[in-house]
Amino acid sequence: MTKLSKRDRKRISELLRAGEGIPLDYKNILFPPEKREYELVYAGKEREEDILADTMAVPLQAVKTFGKNGKGWTNKLIFGDNLQIMKKLLDDPEVNGRVKLIYIDPPFATKQEFRGSQDQKAYQDKIAGAAFIEFLRKRLISLRELLSKDGAIFVHLDYRKKHYIKAIMDEVFGENNFRNEIAVNRVKKNVRERELVKKLNEEFDTILFYSKNASLLILPPDKEDYKPDRWHAFDAAGFRNGMDYEIFGFKPATTRHWHWTKEKAYEAKKNYEVWKSTLSSKMTLGEYWVKMGQKLRFVRPSQNTRKPEYFIPATEQTLCNNLWNDLSAYSFQHSYPTEKNEKLLKRIINMATSKGDIVLDAFAGSGTTCVVAEKLGCRWIGIDCGKLAIYTIQKRMLNLKSEIGNKGKKLNPKPFTLYNAGLYDFPKLKKLPWQDWRIFALHLFNCHDDKHTVSGIELDGYKGRTDVLVFNHQQDGGVILDYGFIDDLHSMLGSKTGKQFFIIVPAASVTFLEDYIDRGNTRYYVLRIPYSIINELHNRAFEAIKQPIDETQVNDTVDAVGFDFIRQPKVECEYFTKDDTATIKIKTFKSEAMTKGVSILSNRESLSMVMVDFNYAGEIFNLKKVYYASEIEKNKWGIHLPVESIKSQLMIIYLDIYGNEYREIKTLKDFKPFENRKKVKGRK
Repeated sequence: MTKLSKRDRKRISELLRAGEGIPLDYKNILFPPEKREYELVYAGKEREEDILADTMAVPLQAVKTFGKNGKGWTNKLIFGDNLQIMKKLLDDPEVNGRVKLIYIDPPFATKQEFRGSQDQKAYQDKIAGAAFIEFLRKRLISLRELLSKDGAIFVHLDYRKKHYIKAIMDEVFGENNFRNEIAVNRVKKNVRERELVKKLNEEFDTILFYSKNASLLILPPDKEDYKPDRWHAFDAAGFRNGMDYEIFGFKPATTRHWHWTKEKAYEAKKNYEVWKSTLSSKMTLGEYWVKMGQKLRFVRPSQNTRKPEYFIPATEQTLCNNLWNDLSAYSFQHSYPTEKNEKLLKRIINMATSKGDIVLDAFAGSGTTCVVAEKLGCRWIGIDCGKLAIYTIQKRMLNLKSEIGNKGKKLNPKPFTLYNAGLYDFPKLKKLPWQDWRIFALHLFNCHDDKHTVSGIELDGYKGRTDVLVFNHQQDGGVILDYGFIDDLHSMLGSKTGKQFFIIVPAASVTFLEDYIDRGNTRYYVLRIPYSIINELHNRAFEAIKQPIDETQVNDTVDAVGFDFIRQPKVECEYFTKDDTATIKIKTFKSEAMTKGVSILSNRESLSMVMVDFNYAGEIFNLKKVYYASEIEKNKWGIHLPVESIKSQLMIIYLDIYGNEYREIKTLKDFKPFENRKKVKGRK
């Protein structure tokens, strides 16, 4: 067991007398973890205590609030690494221990492919093996801390890793808090008759359902959920006397019979447990089978008809079990890969929440969880590390319809705020008053705000168990940090602060280049803003959240650590029209990010994608089309737009692979005829 120093004991005593909490750094020292009877062992597995203590929390920087923001709660849409964000949410008394429901659909770590509505390769995960398990375990630990005592978590997985994650969730949440393994329909693969295959079709995804503790009580689905999407045959082969009665104007074929007696069928009809189909009279039987994803056996009357009728039993009992084969997990009617079915999220949210409860999705994707939570009157938090996901959710929220499936009347969402976490707008930060700057600087480097005095010098807090000073660069109209300041500081502090000391300061206010200065037995670390984390201070180097360059990478996940600051990329383009096509020719694209390796990237190699709003109204970017870098490169770095699609104004967002944006607004007049074109540069 690690021993506490006199200084540590003194600090803990002061915190307890002040009624404050003890930092997580001391948790594993004061309360060593219990040894479990069993656990899943693999390479790279960290202790829970270290994960909670070492994860770097990053502050949230509000970008824009949509809707009138009065006092109190606003829903949250957050761009950044979810692990760092959840560590920050643990400091928010409105969120910590108050989240009623968590639904996550993490990357499946399978290198599998789903095919979207365009039969495109729409999903491909890269994390595999032990790395994926630990990646998810870290997040499950933080999610558990955020849950309310009567909260529930639903984790959506496929067949490849669900067994490992079940063992991990037993560790994190407790095996006694496991509620159900839910099976829900996924993609069906069609094969030719008698075709040899290596394995059976995987028909179901799995949703692991856990509670925070035994106090959770789930609610039955709404009665309108009793009517499933999938239809089952109501007739069977062979004739049975008395089972050929007429219902809905039909009788079974002469060689078939109904499943139910006449009395049972008519009672079910009365109670809306069987009903007629809504099959379009213009749709062929084959077209209907393709649409539903399976071949259905229809009730066939003796007379030929264009609109056959069929029936399905629908009882509360069949919908409350853990086989959810009445709906699909995915919605393939939209452009975002692996977009979830709103009906699936409706069922989950209705089971475990009431109006006003907080629903959180840490892998928000296309935002179905947030959308359905909004429609059902819940508060919500959506987190994603992809800019495409953030703009997709923003668009969905601002174009809501009141009914599930995005039908019905227009629904204006309650106010929600878009935040950056880990990637910040530095010019806005520089305008903060000193006290606000001080708080942001402390939070940025995961420091505890705790003013205290050592040798008469007022310090601002602690990073772990080490003293922290936020350098007041605004004092007396502006001062700088030089060697002399370090010398004076050390002469007053001596060895009273231990072997390490942290100084947080804007990079422009430092006169030397070293990341640390040694004086006596103390190393004075200089934490510059803007800054990418010093390797020596953390378990791993800073990694920016990488944005995809083609559609197959949309759900790739990077376990990012640290933070950086927004820097617009350098963009130069040529704009011209030819026939009915307007073309944007990207001549130069260079990321200006400070991340390692940027300088060696060749021209246009740091481009992630270009997003377009064809009818920009002057305030909100409404995503209409995405052009990935891989696609643009194949077109010789040209983006081809139908002239008729360009309305009054065209908003174009060029995104680098680190999440930095360059925006511009164009009209059709900015596109010169091909034969008379001149280079029009977006930015020098």
